Amino acid sequence: MSDFDTELVIEILHQIKSSCDLIVSRVEHIITYSDFIKNDAGLEKLDAVSMQLIAIGESIKNLDKITDYEILIKYPEFEWKKVHPVKSYQSE
Repeated sequence: MSDFDTELVIEILHQIKSSCDLIVSRVEHIITYSDFIKNDAGLEKLDAVSMQLIAIGESIKNLDKITDYEILIKYPEFEWKKVHPVKSYQSE
C-alpha cells in the first residue's frame, strides 16, 4: 500500500459527510420529484442538491487519486462508478 496523507483523507471524508447532511436537510420537505420543479424555490433546492452531488463525486474522485487508487477498490460492494467514474473502476 502506498503512503498517503491520512489527514487529507479524513478531511475529504468529512466534506463528503457534510455534503450528505446538507442534502438531507435541503430535501426534508420534498415529497416527490415534482416538488423540485413546481416553483422557483423548488428549482433552487434542486440546483443546491445538484451542486452538492457534484461536490461529492469530485471528492470521491480526489479520494481515489490521493490514496493511489487503493482504497475504493477495497469496497467492491459499492458501485463507485455510479457516483463518479473513478479510475480504479473505469476498466470494467
